[in-house]
Amino acid sequence: MGRTLGVMLTVTTYGTWLRGDRRGWVDDGKIMPADPQREDMDRQQLKYPPFYFNQAQQLAAGVFVIRSAREKLRTPIWALAIEPWHMHVVTGPFDKPIGEASKEFKLSVLHGLHLGRPIWSKGYDKRWCAEPDVVAARVRYVERHNVRRDMPAQRWPGLDDCPYV
Repeated sequence: MGRTLGVMLTVTTYGTWLRGDRRGWVDDGKIMPADPQREDMDRQQLKYPPFYFNQAQQLAAGVFVIRSAREKLRTPIWALAIEPWHMHVVTGPFDKPIGEASKEFKLSVLHGLHLGRPIWSKGYDKRWCAEPDVVAARVRYVERHNVRRDMPAQRWPGLDDCPYV
């Protein structure tokens, strides 16, 4: 990753944020406006109902993500929030391409939960962090997701202390 100090990845669950979504959507790196017809078309193409994590699945998924970061990516996890329909994770730098890291996190949860169906949408959002204050801001952003749900900011045991916060 070169000069990068960290990265924030965001992934959504299967069927919960489709192309054309009223919240906006991304196509080739550009934010696109709502397109209800496209959203309806994509919804009709789903082979399974949209996936939402329940609370027990969220907690288990966090354990799988932390384990995969340590064992496969060999990087610290500084912040983690797993909501019913998406996950944010802030990590230190790692040697693998970002797409492989996203795939590793997704597969660790998919295989760990043994649900027998897709649980993640295709793709991911990445935010590179090259400055300490940017890393700190991303960590605080992710931790606020947990606090808003009346959880500790660092909800999972085993999260690493971020040197920039």
